[in-house]
Amino acid sequence: MIPGEFEYHRPATLADAVKLLSELGEEARPLAGGHSLIPMMKLRFATPEHLIDLSGIGQLKGICRDGNALVIGAMTTQHDLINSGDIAFHLPILKETALMIADPQVRYVGTLGGNVANGDPGNDMPAVMMALGASYRLEGPDGTRDVPATDFYQGAYFTALEPGEILTAISIPVPPAGQGYAYEKLKRKVGDYATAAAAVTLTMAGGKVSACSIALTNLSETPLLAEAAAREVIGTSLDDTALKAAATAARAVMNPAADARGTSEYRTHVGGIMVMRALTRAASRAAA
Repeated sequence: MIPGEFEYHRPATLADAVKLLSELGEEARPLAGGHSLIPMMKLRFATPEHLIDLSGIGQLKGICRDGNALVIGAMTTQHDLINSGDIAFHLPILKETALMIADPQVRYVGTLGGNVANGDPGNDMPAVMMALGASYRLEGPDGTRDVPATDFYQGAYFTALEPGEILTAISIPVPPAGQGYAYEKLKRKVGDYATAAAAVTLTMAGGKVSACSIALTNLSETPLLAEAAAREVIGTSLDDTALKAAATAARAVMNPAADARGTSEYRTHVGGIMVMRALTRAASRAAA
């Protein structure tokens, strides 16, 4: 199908973009990579009268160190993440996850900000951001505020963004040296959304798990932080009993919809398997 008519805007500054969004109201939508919005427009599921293209705003791009955090501009592409030395060294789980998103053509244009901002429960990066303890910088007509990723997602396609606000940057604490990580994703084909996926970060001390975070993708209306599942492995050597206990606790918070990827029961079952696989692989990468 062909999208409805719309007026195109390409502001040069963040202030101009915020002003446009505020003045145009609900009839305007910001455009990042466009891989979610444009298909919805082609199907007439979204019919904005104004598109505000953020690609001309240089301050929304790039990766920098700010104290004990890496700050990533919202318009930084998945391709940029994959090729960043800072990401590969400090946050390799982002590179691992980005390589599972769609295909190279999409990753050249698709942005991190677009992936985390629109509230699609099938997007991969939101759960990773929750596992990493990330926060989002939101800028709007009333100023700037920071929202933890764990508080940002409120329902499918419903987030903490207020009218006129733009997600401008993602701040991620630099993990301790030797932290293990893994993103396990079950999908029907290369580049597909997850049937179920799990992000894990953990640290080991004396052969036992000393800290752990587990987050889940596409297993509810929002990404999920499986805190009870993480507690099940703290103080263990990640033996079979601990892995199964973590999977059971993770399944308890899952509520996936039945869809073309499988029944709710099937997706919940494989979600637990993704948790066990991610825990095992993260532990294999962690310094003892």
